Amino acid sequence: LQVFLVEKAGRRSLFLAGLMGMLISAVAMTVGLVLLSQFAWMSYVSMVAIFLFVIFFEVGPGPIPWFIVAELFSQGPRPTAIAVAGFCNWACNFIVGMCFQYIADLCGPYVFVIFAALLLVFFLFAYFKVPETKGKSFEEIAAVFRRKKLQAKAMIELENLRGSEEA
Repeated sequence: LQVFLVEKAGRRSLFLAGLMGMLISAVAMTVGLVLLSQFAWMSYVSMVAIFLFVIFFEVGPGPIPWFIVAELFSQGPRPTAIAVAGFCNWACNFIVGMCFQYIADLCGPYVFVIFAALLLVFFLFAYFKVPETKGKSFEEIAAVFRRKKLQAKAMIELENLRGSEEA
């Protein structure tokens, strides 16, 4: 099902939607936990937020990075890139799994604020840096990165020229 959804909606848009959904769910979990002592029904808000968090993960950040990593690299470095991505994924899962209880004890009901902040950073990074790879060849994707690199270089040179004119 995910493969058909990815081909229809696009990798980047699903990834961004998943990150934003997870961010909203993390905020809802925080609100639910903070207000649980005042409103008993907040436990249902927290449960729904957890289910939505998982659903949004499965729509975006769960599978999409594997598609994008496979499409961002040419045949030569692709296995290494996928291995590095897999290692980072499992290392972060391990760290979160091992540290969550300690962080929860330290932060109390605000534990998911950390996740919300990280999700916001990931969303902004993906929004500004991750290209859409749907229907594009490796050469087209590489051309997008080259164009961005040349634009950045031109902006730096323009700033240097302005700085030398003022001096």
